[in-house]
Amino acid sequence: MARDFSALQVLQQMFANIEQSESEEEAEDVSEDDGEECAENVAEEDDEEEEEDGNPRLLSQRESTERTPRGPTAYAVSHAHDIVSAFLFFVTPQIERVILDVTNREGYLKRGEEWKAMDATDLCAYIGLLILAGVYKSRGEAAASLWDVQSGRAIFRATMQLKLFYTYSTSIRFDDRGTRAARRATDKLAAIREVWDMWVERLPRLYDPGPEVTVDEQLLAFRGRCPFKQYMPSKPAKYGIKSWVACDAKSSYAWKMQVYTGKQMDGVPERNQGMRVVLDGTEGLKDRNVTCDNFFTSYELGRELMATRNMTVVGTVRKNRAELPSELLTTKTRRVLSSQFAFTPTTTLVSYLTKKNTNVLLMSTHHTDAEISDRNDGKPTIVLDYNLNKGGVDNLDKVITAYSCKRKTARWPLVIFSNIVDVSSYNTFVIWREVNPNWMPRKRNKRRFFIEQLGRALVTPLIERRRCLPCTGAAAAVVTDLRMASCRDPPPQRWASAKERFPLTLDDPRECVQKTEQLSRVQKRALLKPQRC
Repeated sequence: MARDFSALQVLQQMFANIEQSESEEEAEDVSEDDGEECAENVAEEDDEEEEEDGNPRLLSQRESTERTPRGPTAYAVSHAHDIVSAFLFFVTPQIERVILDVTNREGYLKRGEEWKAMDATDLCAYIGLLILAGVYKSRGEAAASLWDVQSGRAIFRATMQLKLFYTYSTSIRFDDRGTRAARRATDKLAAIREVWDMWVERLPRLYDPGPEVTVDEQLLAFRGRCPFKQYMPSKPAKYGIKSWVACDAKSSYAWKMQVYTGKQMDGVPERNQGMRVVLDGTEGLKDRNVTCDNFFTSYELGRELMATRNMTVVGTVRKNRAELPSELLTTKTRRVLSSQFAFTPTTTLVSYLTKKNTNVLLMSTHHTDAEISDRNDGKPTIVLDYNLNKGGVDNLDKVITAYSCKRKTARWPLVIFSNIVDVSSYNTFVIWREVNPNWMPRKRNKRRFFIEQLGRALVTPLIERRRCLPCTGAAAAVVTDLRMASCRDPPPQRWASAKERFPLTLDDPRECVQKTEQLSRVQKRALLKPQRC
């Protein structure tokens, strides 16, 4: 005969089971992985089997976490030969062709016969100079000062003239202006949609995020004219272009991104937008845990992720959610640093009182018990896990802002393109660091060194192709040294075109090496010194 239990009896039985499971886990060891991941309990095989039999959902989560691949994909590992090849995973030749076609068309329309066709070498050099300007903390500095003889850097003058850099900055385009009006009627991102979609498609193909994924928003500072400019008072920039980002919580690799273009074209506001963003950002993933803030977290989201993708979610919850029990919202009769829990078969809710009459609400489908930490503040494990993984996108913003290539501009497509370059350079660094774990082991600021090497590698082909030396001595020395290095050790894949770029009348660069080894340093410089521009 079935019996009806009251709510009090159900809660008493649940907490009794929790206390029993905690007593069984006291003999387990605790290990820490690199000081960055949460501690995991390790038990004997017999005890582990008993615990798993009692909680099958915890067993499935543990097995899926162990099976979850993480890091660069097999394609990225096998094709990351050098820094430039890893960067070209993201800024692909297909993207370069689109930019070159529309930029050359725009250049001919504006300048006529004065326009010299821009090729892939010119575009890579232009991107390389933007990256170098970010490395040297010059995002707010006028371009003229970067080319200045006294205060500038020789690498900029050695690559191209300042006038040419200005020409590229004003002429670069990402779509056909003639057909933009028709496309903009249905797509606010029409000015850069093709390049954006091709780039976003590359992100998940090169990296598998770990068991923890973070979904959050990113704001690109911009105060110019833009049909979908947002105002976010909580962000430092206040005004700008908002993007949704899903990234790996540990490495901050940007795995998926969406530009928020505001309301739909028909003006109807979107319902359940936070849920839609999380589902889009984690499409293609399984057996992961998603951490997000109260804009995204909802009971429906937790059920959908668990049912369709075997994924869990941990996040803060807004207090006006209809699914919250009133007992968790009450704070007047509770003591500070206390926790109150509520359970369903798949979801755990916790109300943690941070200070008098102020509580924070979190929801988790990843946790199944009311575990409290041993810290002095008595924070629940749910809160600690949320704090550990919530900063994936914030850290991405921090690292790309430190060396951002963004320049002052009134064109919003150029702002998005600068963000593409910034995120691509950081994702390249993440892949390169994990493919080559022993790279620069004693270097403290590896990322700055990596980005500087990337920028120099992108401008080198254009410097080697210069027919005449710059007027200033420092810039001329940069060009000459690069030519000498190319003469001593020419890459085999460039031998076919070495004669065109190298000012020696020899058929084989290896013969060039034999000849120059017999000359003095002064003779070598005289040999490599054509007429100055």
